[in-house]
Amino acid sequence: MTTTVHDITYRLEQKRRVQADFPGPKSVALTERRKAVVASGVASSVPVYVADADGGIIHDVDGNSFIDLGSGIAVTSVGASDPAVVGAVKEAVEHFTHTCFMVTPYEGYVAVAEQLNRLTPGDHEKRTVLFNSGAEAVENAVKVARLATGRDAVVAFDHAYHGRTNLTMALTAKAMPYKTNFGPFAPEVYRMPMSYPYREENPEITGAEAAKRAITMIEKQIGGEQVAAIIIEPIQGEGGFIVPAEGFLPALAAWAKDKGIVFIADEVQSGFCRTGEWFAVNHEGVVPDIITMAKGIAGGMPLSAITGRAELLDAVHPGGLGGTYGGNPVACAAALAAIGSMEQYDLNARARHIEELALGKLRELATELPVVGDVRGRGAMLAVELVQAGSKEPNPELTKAVAAACLKEGVIILTCGTYGNVIRLLPPLVISDELLLDGLEVLAAAVRANA
Repeated sequence: MTTTVHDITYRLEQKRRVQADFPGPKSVALTERRKAVVASGVASSVPVYVADADGGIIHDVDGNSFIDLGSGIAVTSVGASDPAVVGAVKEAVEHFTHTCFMVTPYEGYVAVAEQLNRLTPGDHEKRTVLFNSGAEAVENAVKVARLATGRDAVVAFDHAYHGRTNLTMALTAKAMPYKTNFGPFAPEVYRMPMSYPYREENPEITGAEAAKRAITMIEKQIGGEQVAAIIIEPIQGEGGFIVPAEGFLPALAAWAKDKGIVFIADEVQSGFCRTGEWFAVNHEGVVPDIITMAKGIAGGMPLSAITGRAELLDAVHPGGLGGTYGGNPVACAAALAAIGSMEQYDLNARARHIEELALGKLRELATELPVVGDVRGRGAMLAVELVQAGSKEPNPELTKAVAAACLKEGVIILTCGTYGNVIRLLPPLVISDELLLDGLEVLAAAVRANA
């Protein structure tokens, strides 16, 4: 018998409930403690402190219950306390928490690599390396590309987000809050125009034409033979959940192959069933040379990875890749369990169902209200871009107001976008239909009330 998310028995009641004194006294007290010890550069979107989470619900320390439409930024796709992940972590911890794979290796690391080699696109021979964060994965993907090609230049795109380390800040497009006053940045990084269908000057431009525009600039400004890697998010995350026009990614990948350039797909946010496929590049049949992964990989435990062509990763000398905590045994156990849950519940199909449920509601809102400029996304990676009525002028003020109004009603949503005007929806893939629809109704009411 097929198992679906409808067969899940949730540990916590799947209903939102917010008390009048929100945020409650315990969260207020924790905020005061935080001010005295946590650096102010670490910001939080929501002024409450979590006590428990399960399915599509987050409970705070004051007894409030929130619908989770953020999944810790696309991390808890299988839920924040998936029983399989919890069980695997408990068992792993009872044996050992760390040895360092570079000193005394263990089977879990090898098993995760086997799974990633199986699940990532392409039937070529692959190799995998495990790390801790998405930024670390991106850094190492670029290292591999530069060594394997003997070239220096790296091409990234407008609206991109790749991390907060020095190299990944250079790759990231948005200045505030990610780059301002943190330079100088790593050199030999070049930025090219992205395919952003809603904001193209020529709305008729095709994906292939947008790719040609970028390729022409690369050839003019750098020279294809000087480029080590092209790195791109198949669906841009922090930049605004931008889905490039069909044909953009395949054209870039084909040109990169012709020029001997390593094509890196940054699937840190879009990977692991989030878009209705194991990876977002699968929607157009693109096979990257290297793919970077993190977030949804391990059910909330810190783990990231790069998987790529064997000849690329094996070109690196022994000791050139790794890290003390990379591929931690407990995180590896969590990843194996999370991947098992994704397959058991067919979370790719679930993400496509979420898209079907949500897009209809969001497009109705776009038809009703001129402040809804665009609705886009794939699977359970969906966005609403808010604008000034009658124009495409970004409306970040409305976006903030909508997020605040949702929170007061017990729904957590995230914002993003180069202009700060995009609501992004990243519900856990195990959220119930009822809870998702309730959250969407709250969102729609908040947009109506603040438009």
